[in-house]
Amino acid sequence: MKLPRTTLILILLTLGLGAFVYFYEIRGATVREEIKEQKQQIFSFAEDDVQSLTVTTKKINLDLERNPESSNPKWLIKSPISGPANDAIVSYLMDLLVKGNSDRTLSTPARELGEFSLDKPQATINITLKNRQSHQLILGKSNFNGRFLYAQTDPATKPDGNINVLLVSTDFANAVNRELSEWKQPVDNSQKLPPLIIPKPTPTNSK
Repeated sequence: MKLPRTTLILILLTLGLGAFVYFYEIRGATVREEIKEQKQQIFSFAEDDVQSLTVTTKKINLDLERNPESSNPKWLIKSPISGPANDAIVSYLMDLLVKGNSDRTLSTPARELGEFSLDKPQATINITLKNRQSHQLILGKSNFNGRFLYAQTDPATKPDGNINVLLVSTDFANAVNRELSEWKQPVDNSQKLPPLIIPKPTPTNSK
């Protein structure tokens, strides 16, 4: 039996609409949910939970510790020198650690660590919490378009032999690749020097 052309067109439209609903609404929702899950927070601790930080780059190995006595400054440099830290610089890094998100996570064989420069990272950040728990963030090279950095958190090999590689903001590189002088508390130039006292000339006797 030959179907009328109008009926055939309606059937094709119905099938097309059904395919659209499946791929966009059902399958598409699943894909969007997967992408949403990939953009997840790097760490789950709060800023006040952090007791100390160790930042290791190719230039410096810096130990920072929360100031137990005063809120100004909030952080102290313990090594390679001792002294107050630049709170603005440390707060910038802390904000990235606490609020930073991973754009996506790649599962890759552990033997390919060097492909992301994670075997010889540009920086490593070790975090110690007040409850003695520790975390680590390893920063590798930029991805192909320079928008993100390859990174690892609390490195561990999964049962399948793979490792998780994250894509994180390049702001991390800006936060840690600094000279020691930038980590130090800046000198307060607002404090005025005492006025210079110029001695009065000694009068001389005129003849």
